[in-house]
Amino acid sequence: MNLKGQQALRYLAQPDPKKAGLLIFGADPMRVALKRQEAILALIGPEGEAEMRLARLPAADLRKDTAALSDAVRAQGFFPGPRVAFVEDATDGLAPLISDALRDWRPGDAQIVVTAGALTGKSALKKLFDNSGDAVCIGLYDDPPTQDEIEAELKRAGLTTISPAAMKDLAALALALDPGDFRQTLEKISLYKWQDTTPLEPADVAACAPGTIEAEVDEIIHAVGDRRHDLIGPLMRRLEGQGIAPVTLCIGALRHFRALHGAGTDRDGVANGLARMRVFGPRRDVLMRQARAWRMERLEDAMAVLVETDMTLRSASRAPGMALMERALLRLAMMPQ
Repeated sequence: MNLKGQQALRYLAQPDPKKAGLLIFGADPMRVALKRQEAILALIGPEGEAEMRLARLPAADLRKDTAALSDAVRAQGFFPGPRVAFVEDATDGLAPLISDALRDWRPGDAQIVVTAGALTGKSALKKLFDNSGDAVCIGLYDDPPTQDEIEAELKRAGLTTISPAAMKDLAALALALDPGDFRQTLEKISLYKWQDTTPLEPADVAACAPGTIEAEVDEIIHAVGDRRHDLIGPLMRRLEGQGIAPVTLCIGALRHFRALHGAGTDRDGVANGLARMRVFGPRRDVLMRQARAWRMERLEDAMAVLVETDMTLRSASRAPGMALMERALLRLAMMPQ
């Protein structure tokens, strides 16, 4: 049985446990992996793998042990519940072996889930699942996620209220990003909106889109360099909500102050120093202004504070990392002129 479109998406979200097998194939390995995870999770539940109700069978191993699939399908585990025998990266050469397993399948056996790369219409593996009344074949192509898919992902993350403008922005992101990056972006949005009951707005999407997080890390570092200590608290809360690690902030800040120190100590002047470091554009203007505003001894003090903070963050200290990082940035921003 071959399913397409919305029918295929609905089946992947809730596979029929009475079917013997499911084939998921496509040219994009990430897209196939995400949908395979969704289908297996729906079949065996979140504790299925921990309870050993999932048997993973790489295609290379199955070629060496042709009885492994039949054994996994019939094996009885220690924990009750549905089971899955997962064949990963299958090719047409495994079609006869999988055909035997499907033919011998009985209710109560583990359901057979198979993933494969791009398959043509003449593929033996595709024909096997297409022509079987007891199995399902689903091909995944390079189409971007639909609005229903995006809404379903956000709903699973606890976000049910989405403004039309935000949905439009998410649809545009889905066109621009590959499936794995888009999935990570949705996870960031769900973390960013955790315990926030207001509707998802375009500003929330923009705050979590790839590229914006790096820009906001630069924003807080530039605020420190400009001694804008009033901006540090709100920016830290935003970055913490996006899951930025304190070590990432520390490394970025240390790199920034080293650049300021290098530019300030260049014998040919700040501008030439920045050119030698290949710093151009708006960032060059920011660093030039800050390098002229900070004295050398203050820059050295700042680097010492950041090195000490970095060592603490990487140590066995139980102090909250973001609080340590925020205190360090405030100390830098409030250093005497």
